[in-house]
Amino acid sequence: MPVDIYWRIHMEGDQPSLRRRVRSRGGFTPGGTAPGTRDGLDDGYSHADYMAEVARAAEESGFVGGLLPNFPHTDDPWAAAATLARETTSYRFMVAFQPGFLHPVQAARMTATLQQATGGRIVYNVISGGGGPAQLWWGDKVDHDDRYARTSEFLDVLKGVWEGGHTHHGRFYQVEDAGLPEELAGQPFPEIFFSGSSPAAIDAAGRHADYYLSWLEPFEALAEKFDAVRAHSDTPPRFAVRVDLLARESEEEAWEEIRQGWQARAAEEGHAGRGDSVGVRRSRSFLAEAGDDYRGLEVAPNVWGGFSALRDGPAFGLVGDYHQVAERLDQLLDLGVDAFILAGVPHLEEARRVGRHVLPLLKGRTS
Repeated sequence: MPVDIYWRIHMEGDQPSLRRRVRSRGGFTPGGTAPGTRDGLDDGYSHADYMAEVARAAEESGFVGGLLPNFPHTDDPWAAAATLARETTSYRFMVAFQPGFLHPVQAARMTATLQQATGGRIVYNVISGGGGPAQLWWGDKVDHDDRYARTSEFLDVLKGVWEGGHTHHGRFYQVEDAGLPEELAGQPFPEIFFSGSSPAAIDAAGRHADYYLSWLEPFEALAEKFDAVRAHSDTPPRFAVRVDLLARESEEEAWEEIRQGWQARAAEEGHAGRGDSVGVRRSRSFLAEAGDDYRGLEVAPNVWGGFSALRDGPAFGLVGDYHQVAERLDQLLDLGVDAFILAGVPHLEEARRVGRHVLPLLKGRTS
């Protein structure tokens, strides 16, 4: 079966490197150095222009699509997908969203509109939220397990509306004879990438996911998680992993980049880890004994758990030369992974680097 490989599209401003944790490319950060200013003046090159450049570079580099993440400090991924679709030809847009902030009938209409406009290039990344201050930013006080129950009911209603003539009287949603207008009916339903590491999330994923999506973890832990998802579904989903890469010509060059970033890193700030995300707690549990030595965060060959100290996002990624990184991705394919969401900083140059030097080395890739 072909392996779908996505590239993350930054939505929050891009860093110039892992050695400098400042969003100077695009985004909403005042005083960004580039793009946006030239000789101290606005050069007319917007955040949307930079995202489009990343999307085009990723499409040209062999990626099938890109994840559009969704946080309080990002653009809206639905709107961004509509903007970026016109800049690409076949590139799919994986829209991340929390079902609690959309009604399923409206979500169905929005999705069908985008499917019609893009030729069926919309994919879902369904997330249920990590709790804490970030969740309250959205005005959401629903507790952890109930968020997944709400997500599951949302998807039941959304699928029913897509088919038409759907009536639902549930705990969170009430609809009567709901369906898409005739002009929008018949569009392909998006593939669902479903995130979450808790038992409640795994149970919901077993019911709804086309792909169960996990952050990278030590490979043995990933295998156990995949087994748990399989056990909760009569028709188990496929599996996808979100992986940051730092790949260079030599292993020494890659680790030197990490060393410099580690020396320049800032102290942890903000709301990181203050929610009820089981995925965040799992990542930290694997690193509890690592200490402050950056090489101590290498939990297995080329599997490094310090990325969250150098940029926002999950802790684990792969570090090494091009062949080593490709070998680790092949090992994940052997583990049962069917799709990847890859990322690197900066997104533009790293999309081209990974597409040129890593993707052609994947032995397990058949597309």
